[in-house]
Amino acid sequence: MDDLSFDVVVVGCGIAGLSAAVTAQQNGARVAILERAPKDERGGNTRYTESLWRMKTVDAVSEDFLDKFAANAGGWPDPGIVQDAVLDRDFQPRVLRSLGVVDPQVVAAIADDAPKAIAWLATFGIRFDEIPMYFLSQSTTRMGPIGGGLALVEALGGYADSRPDEIHFFYETAARSLIMDETGRVAGIEALGDGNVPLRIMGANVVLACGGFQGNPEMLSHYCGPQSQFIRPVSRGGHYNRGEGVRMALSAGAAPCGDFGSFHAQPVDPRSTDIEPVVLNYNLGVLINDSGKRFTDEGPAMVDATYEVVTRLIMGERHGIAYAVFDASLDEVQNWTVTVRSRVPPLQGATLKDLAVEIGVDDQELIRTIDAYNAACPTSDGFDPLTLDGLSTTGVDPRKSNWARPIVTPPFRAWPIICSNCFTFGGIKIDEHARVVNTEGDIIPGLYAAGEVAGLYYRVYTGATSVMRGAVTGRMAGADAACRRNSFP
Repeated sequence: MDDLSFDVVVVGCGIAGLSAAVTAQQNGARVAILERAPKDERGGNTRYTESLWRMKTVDAVSEDFLDKFAANAGGWPDPGIVQDAVLDRDFQPRVLRSLGVVDPQVVAAIADDAPKAIAWLATFGIRFDEIPMYFLSQSTTRMGPIGGGLALVEALGGYADSRPDEIHFFYETAARSLIMDETGRVAGIEALGDGNVPLRIMGANVVLACGGFQGNPEMLSHYCGPQSQFIRPVSRGGHYNRGEGVRMALSAGAAPCGDFGSFHAQPVDPRSTDIEPVVLNYNLGVLINDSGKRFTDEGPAMVDATYEVVTRLIMGERHGIAYAVFDASLDEVQNWTVTVRSRVPPLQGATLKDLAVEIGVDDQELIRTIDAYNAACPTSDGFDPLTLDGLSTTGVDPRKSNWARPIVTPPFRAWPIICSNCFTFGGIKIDEHARVVNTEGDIIPGLYAAGEVAGLYYRVYTGATSVMRGAVTGRMAGADAACRRNSFP
């Protein structure tokens, strides 16, 4: 069993797991990485994402970084408890240390370490820059690695591959539960290998970096409700994220953190096999449900700041589907095609009746909906897809706040849209070293959570921070775990 004993055991092989494993190795630890996927699919969600970071330069996070997290820190916590957050952690009451709200010290640590993480990634040949996006315009600043998340996986994974004596991969291996010793310290992982073979992989420090539970329909139904049957992971990597990291930490007494009833929602074309086939042009047309009726304001604000809320509303519609409807004037919008990542052509009709047949909705209801919308539109003077142009409807419910133009010129087009699940929000409470906090406010010795396993988001995702969070918390966990290593003989 000597070859199954390590200083640090990392569960998961996305940006969080790889950052933890490589950082631990660089600090002298012998590391095991458990990965459910086969080697050619390793990387989880990271492998398939563009990996946008909420940065204004490689040396600083965006101006709105801290404010956005503060605005979505978790419901309406008791001010009598939260007021003690100004105290050093050791002097905070236990009820505060385990409270299910975002810890401002953790957010500050992510903001402080993000530039350091970029500099560290540069040592592996990763270069960050402004990269093409699927938004026509943005409400904040973003950067990303050239080559996206796949470049991160290949760079860090390649480094790990070149050091087999120091970093050992267990592919097609799923973690099942934590092994704890009689003192309450982590002692390793019970896992399941290929062919249903049980494994005990020992290590005095365990980093849970195996994603959320977007690939687990039972957990989704439990936490997000029956409409979750209509959502699916946004990428192939998400299907490997089945929530074991969250479950085993909770079973060990970890404090929950993050919004368990919500997730990062993205609008995608359900017909497409493309990676992340988003449809983000809907603000320039109207959204109808499968009854042929509008159900929401398509243009409440800039799309990059509101698409998540709109997408969750689509999930709430009957059968969890909507259709973005346009006329020929869409082609007047320069570069609109960047907003649609699905290569499946839209449904099309020479008349609205023809389009209704293609969509499969009642033609008279669709015509009534579009006629009412058209009558409520202002003149198109001042239309500007790159700004909040204020062209709003009057006398129709729901109102459209911006970019309201009549839909009158054939051909008429529509893209089907469903809600996809990029990652879940519910996770585990950590401190600024990525150490797991238990329900009594104490640190669970030897246990760390990084990336999606660490709960950070409530209600609305602070865009372009997920891969950033994974890299930073992974580095935190790997560094701290290596410093505390105590491998089994």
